[in-house]
Amino acid sequence: HIDKLKKVVEEGNYYGALQMYKSISARYVTAQRFSEALDILFSGSCLELEHGLVNCGADLALLFVDTLVKSKSPCNDETLDRIRCMFKLFPRVPVPPHLVDVSDDEDVHNLQESLGEARSRVENLTSFLRAAIKWSAEFGGPSTGYPELHAMLADYLYTECPELDMVRISRHFVRAEDPEKFASTLINFMGRCYPGEDDLAIARAVLM
Repeated sequence: HIDKLKKVVEEGNYYGALQMYKSISARYVTAQRFSEALDILFSGSCLELEHGLVNCGADLALLFVDTLVKSKSPCNDETLDRIRCMFKLFPRVPVPPHLVDVSDDEDVHNLQESLGEARSRVENLTSFLRAAIKWSAEFGGPSTGYPELHAMLADYLYTECPELDMVRISRHFVRAEDPEKFASTLINFMGRCYPGEDDLAIARAVLM
């Protein structure tokens, strides 16, 4: 099935492939053949993401985590490696500066389009990693979720989100147990925020 579906993706029938991945994996889950369902979903998510189909890839990544929960799969290195692999395939696209010529309709349209795509990428990645964090907390990881998953989410939110929510980002950094990365991110934020916001961000970080 994996090779056959790969061919469908490479022929450019991305959405047809998505439906096939979903239906085949669902049949495997119904038959309690969880290992095969996970293989199909992992392969499909990676392929779709490699071809730039973020919505499709994220959809399958979320189903992958859902199948981990249904199969009561433990939080272990092998599964975390697969989550890391899918995470690394989510695109990172620099968000354009908000300062555009507002009299130029094309500039404004392009900015709105870029910001919309960035928000969609962040929402997709957030849904996937939040589900993975919840799974890791329930099946063998720390009660707040596996720290590296929090680190991944915090980093992606900080670098890719058009509207920075430092409270949310800080919450994940605290659970990531990586104070050096958190500190360097706060320093970077101080260089790009409005006057007065930097003190507030540091105060919140300390209080967490």
